[in-house]
Amino acid sequence: MKTLFKSLYRKRRKNESVIKYIMWIIHLWLGLLSSIVVFVMCLSGCLYSFKNQIIDFSNRDKVYISSTSRQVRTPDQIQTEFFKQGKVVTSLLIPYDTGRSYVIGYKENNVDKSTYYNQYTGQALGQEDVGSGKFFDVVLDIHRNLMMGNAGRQILGAGVLMFCVLLISGLILWLPKKLKFLKQGLTVMFKAKFQRVNYDLHNTLGFYTFLMLFFIAVTGLYVTYPWVKNGLIVSLGGTSIDNISKDTDSGDDAFGGLLEDMLEKQNEKKNLKDSESASIDKILKLADQHLPYRAVTSIELPNKDNPRYVVIKTNTQNLLGMMLPDEVTFDKTGVFKTKELFSNKPLNKQFTSLAKPLHTGEIMGLPSIILYFIVSLIGCSLPITGFLIWWHRFRKMK
Repeated sequence: MKTLFKSLYRKRRKNESVIKYIMWIIHLWLGLLSSIVVFVMCLSGCLYSFKNQIIDFSNRDKVYISSTSRQVRTPDQIQTEFFKQGKVVTSLLIPYDTGRSYVIGYKENNVDKSTYYNQYTGQALGQEDVGSGKFFDVVLDIHRNLMMGNAGRQILGAGVLMFCVLLISGLILWLPKKLKFLKQGLTVMFKAKFQRVNYDLHNTLGFYTFLMLFFIAVTGLYVTYPWVKNGLIVSLGGTSIDNISKDTDSGDDAFGGLLEDMLEKQNEKKNLKDSESASIDKILKLADQHLPYRAVTSIELPNKDNPRYVVIKTNTQNLLGMMLPDEVTFDKTGVFKTKELFSNKPLNKQFTSLAKPLHTGEIMGLPSIILYFIVSLIGCSLPITGFLIWWHRFRKMK
């Protein structure tokens, strides 16, 4: 036991700064405390990163179809076909790739369902295979709360907070005293003994992935802790969630816009109750006039909660090819109501709407997913290589 405690402490070295010495102690203690949580978090993140691709592959006979010379069935034709079968279409997802099937949401006997649909043959291809979906539900549950409910969520949150401190302290420890030692911190001496290689892997890979891992960790904390969410929103120019209710008497009422929107939608329901609904084809054409670019398009039909058509197109026409949602809405008769371009949103709302894809790596499609996978995999290795460094130190003291 004495050796164990001794391995968790050392005297300050000659010419070692107080900051680096304190960072070494913090890095060691927090690293050992959070190693298992960080490993599980990064590993589950690795597994979850390719969720959409794996689900598509497991449903490949439904997702991928032959693009033929036949005329594509229009949404109106699809709606009519479903209606004849006693099904009410509630939404459509129209892919950008002509070799992928549509996804149709519908109600049957007041039960919400969905199916892949071959837009060339008019064949309903069936629902998503549940096997892969259930697997990723378990992975997500582990990633979010270690399958332990709220208690696990708090444990995971504490582990991620420690991980953020570990990344910062690790960067401080990595910083070389002189520029001539910089190369040593950027390379791995693979020809050296195992302990040296392990040490270099921990230091070098930690440095190269510092920014990405820190960003992933912070966006994860954004979901876990309201105070982190508040801090980020305020720092990006938004209003603190805690203060929203206190601002109701001001001219800039946080709830005013929401209440006005609700009242307007209630009036639409009353005034347009007996009006004939515009066709889906018409709505999509109108949407293309407001959002004149080809993209993955989803359309939600009016329902009891929202009396409007909602069309969302995923815009990738930007420098990095990021998938940014633009939205336009119409009332039941096709009269234009609202248009919300992602580029026009304030910075805090942009971040809020992209928090999840920024955390998972889906923001730029497969290239960013692969990058996140590699970074998360390196994140998995850091607790292992760090533990081995400490274990070698511990064994030498015996």
